This record gives sequence, structure tokens and C-alpha cells, in this order.
Amino acid sequence: MKNIVVIGIGLIGGSMVKDLKRVHPETKIIGVDKNPDHVNQALVSGLIDQKGTLNAVENADLVILSIPVDASVDLLPEILDLVSDDTLVIDVGSTKLDVCQKVEHHEKRRNYLSCHPIAGTEFSGPQAAINDLFKNKTNIICEVEKTAFKLQERALQVFSDLGMRIRYMNPESHDKHIAYVSHLSHISSFMLGKTVIDKERNERDIFDMAGSGFASTVRLAKSSPNMWTPIFKQNKTNVIETLDEYINNLNQFKILLEQDDFEAIFDEMKNTNRIKDILKGIA
Repeated sequence: MKNIVVIGIGLIGGSMVKDLKRVHPETKIIGVDKNPDHVNQALVSGLIDQKGTLNAVENADLVILSIPVDASVDLLPEILDLVSDDTLVIDVGSTKLDVCQKVEHHEKRRNYLSCHPIAGTEFSGPQAAINDLFKNKTNIICEVEKTAFKLQERALQVFSDLGMRIRYMNPESHDKHIAYVSHLSHISSFMLGKTVIDKERNERDIFDMAGSGFASTVRLAKSSPNMWTPIFKQNKTNVIETLDEYINNLNQFKILLEQDDFEAIFDEMKNTNRIKDILKGIA
């Protein structure tokens, strides 16, 4: 690949081109971002080789669309209007159904591969880009059959260069499952942080008394609202379903406490301990 255009130079897009440049040092990385500070930071740090505009996609071998999901839905058709027949366009958003439906009948639909790398941190912006963010992480690909075969091959090479595992899924299933394992955890983190801030008015008390457990649980509350509000909006139906089940479990735990049924509480926690084995991986 001679030219890669990254649209949205943040954690995900920035980390992708950081690793790809390391594997393919001869490749030119062109950065496009509506925030001029992000572009300048990326240029000064060497994350990108030059600034660009949307028209840069005309000569790109790979376009990485890494902007908030609502903006991706609007911008993707414009990108496909501009690219050549040999350009691969990927997006990395956390919701897939809306964006796939948006370009379902676009004449260059076969240039687009819908994917979601399951990787990230709570930080944002070009300064958040890090090496090996995607190594041994899962990349979910949706509607692979709608992408031109030669561009599928290019995409698989890119993901191999990043060290990723691949899983295939339809957009509806993706959005439903990701609501449980990603979107719900972010809501839980935000609301835990809110609860503590609302009740513990003295910030010094929070700082002095919060242990590592609290810090790790609210880590995701440091994530960007600009990115996560559109995700919750697009995946509203699935997120509400997960919240109903989560709130039901919280209410049940509260009832057990009120009833002094600590044996049942012990059993609930013991049964849930198996999550540690699940997260170790499935052979």
C-alpha cells in the first residue's frame, strides 16, 4: 500500500496507522480531522506524514474511518463517492447496523468492509495512539460477502499486520452482543462515577479513600462523551434491553440485602466468579 488515509486521528485510527507504518515504513500516512489541533499534533509527533482533506481518499489504497458513529453514517457515502475501484474503505465503529444499512445500495458498496476492532483505552485524541493496541485482539467483521474479494484479501493482510484475530458476524448480532459486553460496562462506569460525585461532595475524600477497585471500575467513565453518546443513540434498543436486565440484577441484590440473605448473596457472587475463566479465553 502506497497511501493510507486516516479520517479521525484518535486512539483507534492513530494506533492503527502507527503500527501499519512500523510494518510498512514506505507507506505514506495522510491524516484528515476536523480538529486542526489533532492534525498538527499528529504531524509533529510523526503519526502522519502529511495533512489532507477528504479528497485525499481519491488516491488511497486504504481509508480508515475512525470518527464517532453518527458522523460515520453521514460521511461514509461521501467517501465511497470519491474512491477509486481499487480502494479499501473500513470503519472501526462500535455499532454496525446503521452504517451498513446506509450504504447497502451504494454503487461502490463492494469497496467497504464493516469492522469493529475490540480494543481501546479510556483516552482519546492523537496523543492516545499507542503501539500494539490491536495485538491478539478480536476484530469483528460484518457482511464480508458484500466486499470485493480482492479487497477482502487486502483487509485480512492489514489485520494480520496488526496482529488481530478475526470473527465474522452479521450487524444485528454484533450490535446486540456488543451492548452487553461493551456498551453496558461504559454506562455502569459512568453512572458509578456519577453516584460517587453526587454523594461525596468532598473531592479530597474521593481521592484519599478510593482504592484500586474503584479506580478500575470507573476507568471507562473517563471515556469521551462525544464518542459514546452517538453509540448509545444508535444502539438504543439493545442498550435499553441490557439495562433492564442489569437493573433487575441490582434490584435483586438489594432485596437479598434487605432480607439478610447473605447465603444467597454468597452463591450469586460465587456463581459469577466463573467470569474469570471465561475471560481467560476459550480453547
